[in-house]
Amino acid sequence: MTRAEILEAWGTHLAQGRRRSPHTVRAYVATAARLLDETGEPDWPGIARLDAAALRGQLARRRAEGIGNVSAARELSALKSFIAFARGQAGLPDPAPPRMRGPRVKRGLPRPVTPDEAVNLAVTVAEDAAKPWIGARDRAVLLLLYGAGMRIAEALSLTGAVLPLGEVLTVTGKGGKQRVVPLLPIVREGVAAYIGQCPWPVSRDAPLFRGAKGGGLSQGMVQKAVARARIVLGLPATATPHALRHSFATHLLGAGADLRSLQELLGHASLGSTQIYTKVDAAVLLDVYRNAHPREQEN
Repeated sequence: MTRAEILEAWGTHLAQGRRRSPHTVRAYVATAARLLDETGEPDWPGIARLDAAALRGQLARRRAEGIGNVSAARELSALKSFIAFARGQAGLPDPAPPRMRGPRVKRGLPRPVTPDEAVNLAVTVAEDAAKPWIGARDRAVLLLLYGAGMRIAEALSLTGAVLPLGEVLTVTGKGGKQRVVPLLPIVREGVAAYIGQCPWPVSRDAPLFRGAKGGGLSQGMVQKAVARARIVLGLPATATPHALRHSFATHLLGAGADLRSLQELLGHASLGSTQIYTKVDAAVLLDVYRNAHPREQEN
């Protein structure tokens, strides 16, 4: 089997078998390609025999290239997954990859924007657009992120089949996992306003959100629009499209939502992923205390 065939099989497994995002597939295939280039293993049995020492050597080379702890941890995860896949392809009874602990990664807290900032961001993006329908489109996307807690990839994967929108929407998230999210009237109205102005016909099988030339809207275009708007509003670089999803979670938790409900709304596989928002909420409360408490202001 050639190197190209190995990488193609790995990419197909990730995309179709594991339902990973295109970005993840590209990153994992690139990691596997680097491993093959360094080790020279030509087939599945050879890859399956790679041990922890081989993984440490590969990570050491990547470290020498300047990657940090977060990237190194992701690289190790990709390497382990690739070797586990190779062991399965080689017919080994135990597909488990070599045991190796990755670098410690300090998990940073998401930085939410305030409700007013979220609304102003959507309005400014709409006003800054080249055409009214593009402004309506970008506003609708951002409303889905903040109003329904959707990931940007989830919003852009919607097709015309979701129309007409009701009070809830079934969303397909990571790993093909589906969840139901409520849609506020302002979100439904925002999407309807975009549909009413969009110059492209709405089709059940076509992307709901279209680019200027009629193809599916890319994440990069939304990110660029938000980057321009946050400069106008004087918001920090952390005010990204994904920050709107964080804000959705943080504001719901602050309003009394329980963690289990929030886990379902966000589509997190584990409660541990959702519990980070309790730290965010505590951080917000601490900021309020420091800014408002008389004793703090005296210091």
